[in-house]
Amino acid sequence: MEEFINDVMHHIEGYYKSIVAITPKILLATAILLVSWLIASRISVFAGRRLKSKMQDSLLATFISNLIKAILIAIGLLFMFRIVGLTGVAQTVLAGAGITAFVIGFALKDIGENFLAGILLAFKRPFSVGDIIESNGVKGKVVTLNLRDTQIRSDSKDIYIPNALLIKSILTNFNSGGFLLQDFMIGIEYGSDYKRAISLIKEVLERHDKVVDQDYHNSAVVAGVTGAIVQLTVRYWVKTDPSISDGKTRSEIIIEIMEILKQHDYVIK
Repeated sequence: MEEFINDVMHHIEGYYKSIVAITPKILLATAILLVSWLIASRISVFAGRRLKSKMQDSLLATFISNLIKAILIAIGLLFMFRIVGLTGVAQTVLAGAGITAFVIGFALKDIGENFLAGILLAFKRPFSVGDIIESNGVKGKVVTLNLRDTQIRSDSKDIYIPNALLIKSILTNFNSGGFLLQDFMIGIEYGSDYKRAISLIKEVLERHDKVVDQDYHNSAVVAGVTGAIVQLTVRYWVKTDPSISDGKTRSEIIIEIMEILKQHDYVIK
């Protein structure tokens, strides 16, 4: 029994000495990681400001600054692992455990795929900050392009779409040259004066201060007949402004059109 207790105490003493020996390395590695994070953040902010002033493209400038930050943090992590001595351990685990290597490889595949897709989106530029896009059943205003995903805002909610999905799926950009196309349908009673109704709708579009008519074709046409309802499709362009919700302008125009049609005795369906 005494020999067993001595063995236990001997092992505990060995663990204690190992912890004491590695503590300075852990503290130094932690300090290096924190310093790397601080330096990367400062350089990223500085680079972002300079790039935005030089490139006049906030989307690409933000992406490149985030990329610089990620690279600097990755370098800091490599130094940290080297100081702690985990480089050899990590290689041993990856070489000896096939399932671990498979899981890590699969995770890195997803990260790498979205990272490369982000680079393609940044340089191909199918959209810019403030554009209204729709992809994978989600529609909203582009806020920023990150290394792994694209942040869009829809109905006061922030939605993050992986960059790879934007590359693989159909992406609709509702903006054209800084203008946004909006449309909606309105029904009037069968037998009404359709031409007069279309003329009244066009008058609303022409006098609305947020609707753009120069070089853009705003229209109101009969789209079809359903029972006793004649469907009119209204299409118009508005200026894109990241600080203005497109839903507000659309609501104002719909209300104005409904009011003017009711004033001329049209029955809205």
